[in-house]
Amino acid sequence: METVLLDWLQLFIRWLHIIAGVAWIGASFYFVWLNNHLRPPAEKHKEIDGELWAIHGGAFYQIHRFGLAPGKIPEQLHWFKWEAYVTWLSGISLLILMYYFKAKVYLIDAASPMPVWQAIAIGVGGLASGWVIYDLLQRSPIGKNNALFGAIFFLLTCGAAFAFSHFFSGRAAYIHVGAMLGTIMVGNVFFNIIPSQKDLVKAAEEGRTPDKKVAAAAKNRSLHNNYITLPVLFIMISNHYPFTYAHQYNWIILAVVSLAGALIRHWFNLKGQGKKNYWLWPTAALGLIALALVTAPPRTRKPELVKPITFAEVQPVIQKHCTRCHSDHPTDEIFKAAPLGVKYDSAEQIKALAEKIKTRAVDSESMPLGNKTKMTREERDLLGSWIEQGAPIH
Repeated sequence: METVLLDWLQLFIRWLHIIAGVAWIGASFYFVWLNNHLRPPAEKHKEIDGELWAIHGGAFYQIHRFGLAPGKIPEQLHWFKWEAYVTWLSGISLLILMYYFKAKVYLIDAASPMPVWQAIAIGVGGLASGWVIYDLLQRSPIGKNNALFGAIFFLLTCGAAFAFSHFFSGRAAYIHVGAMLGTIMVGNVFFNIIPSQKDLVKAAEEGRTPDKKVAAAAKNRSLHNNYITLPVLFIMISNHYPFTYAHQYNWIILAVVSLAGALIRHWFNLKGQGKKNYWLWPTAALGLIALALVTAPPRTRKPELVKPITFAEVQPVIQKHCTRCHSDHPTDEIFKAAPLGVKYDSAEQIKALAEKIKTRAVDSESMPLGNKTKMTREERDLLGSWIEQGAPIH
């Protein structure tokens, strides 16, 4: 009963995380797009420095941007902050419930000698240090050069991915990189963007000129969040694709995909400013194609060179390592229902899902989770050879 309730709790938190994340990302994309498309107003105005006409949903809209603050603050002023806070809080809650409460399943391999408390400390420390290092870099002279800062930040993120991949399971390593980037994003909102906006409002109410440097710094960090978004979104969906996080060089895969996402985002931002660029999309596309080709699992053996393998030989392997979870009646202490409804109770079910077994247990070695049943390389090779021979069951 407790397990079922915990599963429902995780589902609701995940749903909340997606809802809030969509709202936050949508606002980020919209306001960067808006700033890029604003043009000098047709009629000069001492307070307005940009305007835009748009049509949407059967109506026309005219949008004005004030240089710093209007002469009078309106009674209703919408603040974009709760989308960020709820996204981060729900994401951290999921991290704790799934990866820290079930550390031996999701965070570290079952055979890892590392104590659970130490793994959790590394994870939490990584999230905190990621924000501190980013913030110090941004406040240093390096932060004044966007190209240099971006290059250093990318290399440091790659270093974090490399480190996490050596402490944690591949899936947990990816999630911690995403959580670190998400912490940086929400840190920008909480410590810089919102305080800057509060200063703008206070200055307008007091009739003084706000500090333009503070506003510019907040805008710059908002732009950073815009670029970080696509790598974080990739990480959110990557757990459905074990050929990424379970690969031997998973951190390099994450680095290349993240860089491609940042290049695509940069193309859109340049386009909004009316600047043409012809190399960003091809570069990102070629990088991803090359990545797919390089990381494709090789065929290590030819079926005709391996002795015929019978179902009787592989059935004990599947019963030992797979049916603890994937069964009508799982015996696993965590999973009380077959994950994704996948079951291997009969020979026919096993044969029908043979390619899935090969992808998860042989090629990517992402199953069993955390290798909690200690599946050997020899057992994986046996399964792979049987499936390559057509997965005969008679």
